[in-house]
Amino acid sequence: MSDFTLDDLAAIIARRAEASAETSYTKSLLTAGPARAAKKLGEEAVETVIAAIEGDHAALVSESADLLYHLLVVLQARGVALGEVLAELERRTRQSGHEEKASRKA
Repeated sequence: MSDFTLDDLAAIIARRAEASAETSYTKSLLTAGPARAAKKLGEEAVETVIAAIEGDHAALVSESADLLYHLLVVLQARGVALGEVLAELERRTRQSGHEEKASRKA
């Protein structure tokens, strides 16, 4: 197992956001704007779903990595810290999934 974390990836994305678009794919996505980054996120989500449906383990691993990367780019583009998302996940997991879902309807 790797010790690499989503926090590590978020930090790399933040550093690359300061690079030039000519040398950094991350910067080019950010420069194109949040809509472009979100479109890429959607494309990767679909590819992840397809890999899961087809049962292609290697593709699911690869597409999941793409999906997480593009999600973090979208968060960067919109100024949302990964810690905010993790805090929300932590809050939600303090109760069962059914209880959490019901609380969102209230």
